[in-house]
Amino acid sequence: VQLQASGGGLVQAGGSLGLSCAASGRTFSMYAVGWFRQAPGKEREFVAAITRNGGGTYYAESVKGRFTISRDNAKNTVYLRMNSLKSEDTAVYYCAAARNFADTSPREYDYWGQGTQVTVSS
Repeated sequence: VQLQASGGGLVQAGGSLGLSCAASGRTFSMYAVGWFRQAPGKEREFVAAITRNGGGTYYAESVKGRFTISRDNAKNTVYLRMNSLKSEDTAVYYCAAARNFADTSPREYDYWGQGTQVTVSS
């Protein structure tokens, strides 16, 4: 599976952005997908994840209520809608696919996209 993240950009605090993660391959629906982010000088951290059929979603506490993860398996795409953005959301955002479960640990993911920069100005 090859993943391509897009949709990042510069936004003011309180604004919104939508990220997309487009996947190649016919078996995309067999993978759970997660979004992670990494700010300069910090470790990569879990943001959100979604199960293979989209029936289960999981969020980091820091984004719960502001971010929404969804997927369209017919389009081989996972989305991350980000509302009420804060300066601390500034990071490179990565999507990743896991054969097993929608886990919060990046070690459980098998394929990674290249990342897209999100910058929130205060």
